Amino acid sequence: MHLSFNSTTFNVAGFSGRGPLLLSGGLHAIIVVIALQTEDPRSWPWALLGMSVVSFFAWIGNTRRYRAIHDLPTSQIASAAQGYVELLGVSRLIEGSTVRSPVSLKPCCWYHYTIEEETSDNKWKTVEENTSVDHFLLVDDSGACVVSPDGAEVISSERRNWEERGRRYTEWLLLPEGPVYAIGEFTTHSGNVLSVAEQNADVSALITEWKNNPQLLQRFDLDRDGKISLEEWEQARLAAISEVRKRHNEQHGAQTEGVHLLRKPRDRRLFLLANEMPERLGRRYRIWAWVHLIIFLGGGAWGLILLGFK
Repeated sequence: MHLSFNSTTFNVAGFSGRGPLLLSGGLHAIIVVIALQTEDPRSWPWALLGMSVVSFFAWIGNTRRYRAIHDLPTSQIASAAQGYVELLGVSRLIEGSTVRSPVSLKPCCWYHYTIEEETSDNKWKTVEENTSVDHFLLVDDSGACVVSPDGAEVISSERRNWEERGRRYTEWLLLPEGPVYAIGEFTTHSGNVLSVAEQNADVSALITEWKNNPQLLQRFDLDRDGKISLEEWEQARLAAISEVRKRHNEQHGAQTEGVHLLRKPRDRRLFLLANEMPERLGRRYRIWAWVHLIIFLGGGAWGLILLGFK
């Protein structure tokens, strides 16, 4: 078991990646170490109460993630509804992308790394840490979706660490052509969208063209009185809008395929990326939820009992 006392990474009993340290036992280990260093028996009741408080929030966090994984049905990219979805496929680099881990130079879709230096008192201090935000593709049988990993909680079992010249390097990767499970906000941006500003400008130009052409203007003089009324100008404006859209579709292709994007939800819901199957990941969150519930109840009760004996 490896513990990394860091606010963004953890690797305890199968969890490894970029996410809240309190989900696993990392913060509990820190509390125990502090209590041991004090060498004062009176610190243990407070340590137990501290662990109980941490476990309360960890229980909520793990339960929230388990429910998200368990309750969301897996969607196909081509038919996924706009909004909060669960996707499952393989990761691929976007054509022309050259994402590499800065520490190992290994090609990847996503990376997080830390560099630590050994201090004079034989402890390790983090001197550099970084996480990639480059887009990559999630591909299933129905299509492809661009993933923007910025702000994601990433769980990766692809972890390497080594020591070199007094430094310790650790990296987590999502590799190309590997499994990727994702929960986030799904949106589709059409490649054939005419903006309002562009449409208004084109409509104005077309109506001006019609005004300068008596033969074209005649088509909107419905009552043949030689004048264009307000109602007839409105009909001309609608016809111009239709003509502008038609020309745009003919120029850019009426059936231009939209671009699917998965990103961090704007309503603060969970944004999760992982390179393992959801059943296994959900089971682990559920186990940790039960572990923390037991610590919350047991540690809290034990701490209060010890304080009562003082």
